Amino acid sequence: MSNQNNSLTRLALQKFKKNFWGVFSLGVIICIGLISIFAYVFAPDASKNANQMHLSIHSKSPGFEVQMLTIPSSIESEQNFFSKLFFGYNNTDTEIPIQSYKERNGILTYVEYASDGLQGEERQIAVSRFPSSNYESYIATKSFVFGTDKYGRDYLSRILIGSRISFFIGFVAVFISLIVGLLMGSLAGYYGGKVDAFIMWVINVTWSIPTLLLVIAITLALGKGFWQVFIAVGLTMWVEVARVVRGQIISAKEMQYVTAARALGYNDYRIITKHILPNIFGPLIVISAANFAAAILIESGLSFLGIGAQPPMASWGAMIKDHYNYIILGKPYLALIPGLCIMVLVMAFMLVGNALRDALDVKT
Repeated sequence: MSNQNNSLTRLALQKFKKNFWGVFSLGVIICIGLISIFAYVFAPDASKNANQMHLSIHSKSPGFEVQMLTIPSSIESEQNFFSKLFFGYNNTDTEIPIQSYKERNGILTYVEYASDGLQGEERQIAVSRFPSSNYESYIATKSFVFGTDKYGRDYLSRILIGSRISFFIGFVAVFISLIVGLLMGSLAGYYGGKVDAFIMWVINVTWSIPTLLLVIAITLALGKGFWQVFIAVGLTMWVEVARVVRGQIISAKEMQYVTAARALGYNDYRIITKHILPNIFGPLIVISAANFAAAILIESGLSFLGIGAQPPMASWGAMIKDHYNYIILGKPYLALIPGLCIMVLVMAFMLVGNALRDALDVKT
């Protein structure tokens, strides 16, 4: 039996490898996953939530460059390496976009950047404020690959860090939905009778409520926030998993290998977990891939409505909400870039799901 399972797994992998779009989409998902984990390594603005605001350079086009003066702070940030790597560093320095500067008699005079070609305000600072009076090392030309958002934050950094929520909500939501769905579906399918009738009643009631409304209700009950959205989305996606598991177990429990397991005296828990569930794993993988995509879209919708991840936390859905009016104001890319990111990630999960469905099709 073990050798047969191994050979079937090998055949499924071979079929999956032949599906170009499935393999390509899996590569895209892995790349986005790595970017989301190490977002602060790739982000030009590695401060916490990439929240460095410069209102004087708001809504600048992709490729915009400006001289940036960094005034060091006397406050020392106590952060370890891993905290900076995964959560960004607590930036205590002050960054000021400038148009020009000059130094004379130990005084650095700089002109602040002003939008629309206006003359900025002239300010002064003592050169002694900089370590070793080396002020030039604190002035650098900063480039914004994706431009800046309406608050003057680096848009590329916000996009990279925003990938975390969209990517990880899929994992958390699918994990929760699998736990609840497997439990409810297994009990309903295996025992039948009143247990099945009660669980199906719960499934039908939950199914009849629009998903977004149910998520909103759960989110409002749990409160606004990062983890609340993850839990809320997961608790609304178990129904489809439970229905699939129930249907598969109803047909599988009449098979000869289940009858043989009962004859050998195995308990119900072992029969379900060791004999039935491994044989219905294929459909579960496919439905999980589809649920990944659905979870990403639901989270984006919640963030757009303002009840998802809360500012200043970056989220693709929230970025669309903040900039959708710029579509008619001549800067549509501010809403289109996060929209395209959502589209690519959802499409990748759907294509992987389709490829897995074809590879795990026992009829072929």
